[in-house]
Amino acid sequence: MQSHNAPERKESAYKKAGVDIDAAADLIESVKPVIRKTNRSGVMPGFGGFGALFDLKDAGYKDPILVSSTDGVGTKIKIAVDSGVHNTIGIDLVAMCVNDLVVQGAEPLFFLDYFATGHLEQAVAKEVITGVAKGCEISGCALVGGETAEMPGIYMVGDYDLAGFTVGAVDRKQVITGERIKSGDVILGLESNGVHSNGYSLVRKIIADTKSSYDQPCPFTAMVRYQDKDIEKQTLEKAKTLGQALLAPTRIYVKSLLKAMKVKDSDGSPAIKGMAHITGGGITENIPRVIPDRLMARIDASKWELPEVFKWLKAEGKLDNDDMARTLNCGLGMVVVCSPNKVEELTKVLTKMGENVYKIGSIEEHKQSDISITIRGRSKAWAV
Repeated sequence: MQSHNAPERKESAYKKAGVDIDAAADLIESVKPVIRKTNRSGVMPGFGGFGALFDLKDAGYKDPILVSSTDGVGTKIKIAVDSGVHNTIGIDLVAMCVNDLVVQGAEPLFFLDYFATGHLEQAVAKEVITGVAKGCEISGCALVGGETAEMPGIYMVGDYDLAGFTVGAVDRKQVITGERIKSGDVILGLESNGVHSNGYSLVRKIIADTKSSYDQPCPFTAMVRYQDKDIEKQTLEKAKTLGQALLAPTRIYVKSLLKAMKVKDSDGSPAIKGMAHITGGGITENIPRVIPDRLMARIDASKWELPEVFKWLKAEGKLDNDDMARTLNCGLGMVVVCSPNKVEELTKVLTKMGENVYKIGSIEEHKQSDISITIRGRSKAWAV
């Protein structure tokens, strides 16, 4: 006899059409334990409702400015699918959103994910969403909800797509816009964890053109860093396969930068004057986004080591230096601008938080009105 609390499930017309509502419900139940681990101050009870409630006062804000961001992971997902490795792509999704928030001084408060597929494979979806929860833990924000969409006919069997949305807050006087940046300020670069989540259409073309495979032994030495929610703890692992090196999760800089933003200038404003998340557009396009029009960035590529994964991609893809700088992060995932007298203190804080920090350049007055950034030393530093 069936219990009234557990009615017998029968195959519905919707399931025959390719959408399994029961599987989606089972997935939600299976990931609730990892989602609960992301809970933080401000989150109001009621996960699984039609909307999520968040109390800014409970989170400690008195005069908050809300900052929002949305992003995806791009075609890096294809490498996860082709490799059968799905446990870090959710971290990438969170990283792409929360790293964009923190550059304006904002603390990410909550996150929502969107997972779409042609046929819901619960084991795969659970790995992906567990990765999303892990990314939320690392960045200190709560996973408050999301959407799982099963859409046969839109996605091929085995394929899926991801999108994320996050909201953060910053007290009004602590907003970082870049407007305080001036000539003579110093540019610091924070090391990336490989390719992160941009340029993968180019990466996949190089793989196809060279007839390489993701499960082949890694043809270069790559140390992959895996973060913990306690950001000062991380695991370094030598990539065994090419796929593992290319799927290295995007580094989340949130806790490191929030700590560094406690360093103040003499007027009480954050010592960090501007930040740039190095994503689509690479070094060339992203740094100028935070620099006032009258100024330019002068970067010295000899100040940091080009990681082996980029040397391999450059050689195999026959890429020139301009393509490298405009498409890939080239070893820098985040850039920070500060006064010269704050370089030592900020470097010390960021290093203690687990970041590898390089003094990579400076801010200067415009020499030519159409040039917002120059990168010198590439021909030698990026030679392969």
